[in-house]
Amino acid sequence: MRRRTLFLAAPVALALGPRAALAVPRRQPPPAPRRLALRHAATGERFSGPWHDGRTPDPKAMADLSRVLADSRTGDVMPFDPLAIEVLWEVARRSGLAGELTILSGYRTPQTNLAVRGAGDSQHLRAGALDVLVASERLAGFAEQALKLGRGGVGIYAQRGFVHLDSGPLRQWGDVPGGVAVARAPADPLARMAEAWAQTRTR
Repeated sequence: MRRRTLFLAAPVALALGPRAALAVPRRQPPPAPRRLALRHAATGERFSGPWHDGRTPDPKAMADLSRVLADSRTGDVMPFDPLAIEVLWEVARRSGLAGELTILSGYRTPQTNLAVRGAGDSQHLRAGALDVLVASERLAGFAEQALKLGRGGVGIYAQRGFVHLDSGPLRQWGDVPGGVAVARAPADPLARMAEAWAQTRTR
């Protein structure tokens, strides 16, 4: 039986040719690290460097990001949601927004959330939302990519110059004049919260 098996295998090897015996599976290159640079506008705290190794978020980098995105009034820190950071990174990458990103608001304590009239179920309360300051000439493109990504919440505040991103349920509000048309939702508690926060930043 063994001789018969070897006999049948020989024609197969000859048909495949000498390269078949030498074929070695190509090793896939390791995924590139994901880098991010951001600054909290209220505190001046900064992060710059890789936050993700291409497969999973880096724990130390996430701890540093959580400190940078701490509540700006109390300094309280909550572990930030890596999915929210991923949304920010992906939207910035797709829109070609290189360099340091300016964050108006990250994590909020209940006290801070109350002070800016935030909703009781705010994504900021769970460290899963970011309000990103974007230059007027880049805001439309940034907002468009955020909407195309189709992840979490996207609130566009063209007049205030920022875009809200979060890792919560899929939803959108606000508008970009002359750009992406997005239905307004003035009754949305998250929209009211972001608007209230923007007002505090201009005082």
